Amino acid sequence: MKRSREVERIVTGVATSDGAGVRLTRVLTQDLQRRLDPFLMLDAFRSDDPRDYIAGFPEHPHRGFETVTYMLAGRMRHRDNAGNEGLLGAGDVQWMTAGRGIVHSEMPEQEHGLMEGFQLWLNLPARAKMCEPGYRDIPAARIPSYATGDGVLIRSIAGGLPGVEAAVTRPDTDPIFLDLHMPAGARLDLDLPSGHNAFVYVYRGAMRIGAGGETAAAAQMALLETSPEADGVALACDVAARAILVAGRPLGEPIAQYGPFVMNTREELIQAVNDFQSGRFA
Repeated sequence: MKRSREVERIVTGVATSDGAGVRLTRVLTQDLQRRLDPFLMLDAFRSDDPRDYIAGFPEHPHRGFETVTYMLAGRMRHRDNAGNEGLLGAGDVQWMTAGRGIVHSEMPEQEHGLMEGFQLWLNLPARAKMCEPGYRDIPAARIPSYATGDGVLIRSIAGGLPGVEAAVTRPDTDPIFLDLHMPAGARLDLDLPSGHNAFVYVYRGAMRIGAGGETAAAAQMALLETSPEADGVALACDVAARAILVAGRPLGEPIAQYGPFVMNTREELIQAVNDFQSGRFA
């Protein structure tokens, strides 16, 4: 790394609820979609109160993008209208491509205990929005990990580690999704493609980011500058910290969203709603 990216701004997530009343924090909101293209949304959830998550996410549709669900704790069962079913546990990932249309549910498989994780929405290019839907469950044991000499553990859900094959690759957006576990006093320099939009979301402790050392505390997202002169990011922490680092190549296409449908034009959104209401997602 020749020059670290600096923090453009710190974003604090917004408490909200989704599904049948699941309480969560919406970190990447709709007003940041163009700035963080190709990413559309990031939700973080963490609670040991079943009332916050037990109702789950009953059947609902998607079209035009991908969802990445990363579980840190708890169990969540997925079912969809193509007959797919899977159970996500601690450390597992589900990468779902909604494509031309999918109807699925995500329901807790527990009645007590901690439920924690993330869901990231990744846009599809216009030419792929009507592709066949599909999904992959990736067990924790199959997610590549790497430990540095400083004791930092890096889990590579997508991209980001030279010489290490990531669990998932996507040629259009070349996404990077890393889970970083840093002990107190550790430093980490990571390479990032200069054209990628990127952010760091801290979910434990606090991290100092960039040469300027701006601090992002737990539950804060550091939106990183995108600059042709910056080819990586420097991270450091005084206390033990954990964060996810997410980056991707922007698509540079129009974004038209109506709830769970993300297309390029208003007319395509109307078609998506009509197709769902007419049962053509089946």
